Amino acid sequence: MSSVLPRATRTNETTPVARARGSLLENRFTRLGLGLVVPALILAAWQLTTAAGVFSPVQLPSPAAVYSAAADLVERGQLGTHIAISTQRVLTGFALGAALGLLLGALLGLSRLADALLGPAVGALRAVPSLAWVPLLILWMKIGEDSKVSLITIGAFFPVFTTVALALRHVDRNLVEAARAFGLRGVKLLTTVQLPAVVPAVFSGLRLALAQAWLFLVAAELIASSMGLGFLLTDSQNNGRTDRMFLAIILLAVIGKTTDAVLGIAEKQAVKKWA
Repeated sequence: MSSVLPRATRTNETTPVARARGSLLENRFTRLGLGLVVPALILAAWQLTTAAGVFSPVQLPSPAAVYSAAADLVERGQLGTHIAISTQRVLTGFALGAALGLLLGALLGLSRLADALLGPAVGALRAVPSLAWVPLLILWMKIGEDSKVSLITIGAFFPVFTTVALALRHVDRNLVEAARAFGLRGVKLLTTVQLPAVVPAVFSGLRLALAQAWLFLVAAELIASSMGLGFLLTDSQNNGRTDRMFLAIILLAVIGKTTDAVLGIAEKQAVKKWA
């Protein structure tokens, strides 16, 4: 009986195999390689499906056809312009929405009065679908960059606002009281204690906001746009160019993931420094 108990109670010990597996998964090159496995399998299945003729080229173009569509747009000098304009719109709207979300989220997270006054109204606005804003933005700002960036700003605002407000409400009260005992008040208390305590939550909101900004981009570029990946997507649909539709979708996925990865690097640095 005594020889069995130690084995049964050693649940917290890590075996050498588990340690080796954990260290292997922490290697960024290993994680990169594992992350490419599923896209490679999807690409292989895509190629096999089109080669077998399961779908017509109009329904599902081959990877080679999508590559040819990309090469054609590059030769015309259009692909880089589509990417640059969409990226600029997303980053501008994301920056504005994130800044407003941080400010208003901090206000409602720290002030019960502000939460009582503004919380219900902001919650109601959050429930409005993205496309519902399009006619109003056109009426107010006409057809131009302002209306597109404003729609993306709306999409980026709510994830940051929600996560910051909720995180600040749940900051450890003992930590705040200890800081006040050392004479920290107001903005000094916010920047020294409260915001560092919610850094992981803030970056979670920022990453959700960035993803939302890319989602709202397509809706924004429905507003009589003549360039951008959203325009390329809808224009290709209208012209029956399925190869360009797939190209636009792939570019949105790749660029969206790239910007999220950059924000993830910033998150790691911020957590090390402040959290």
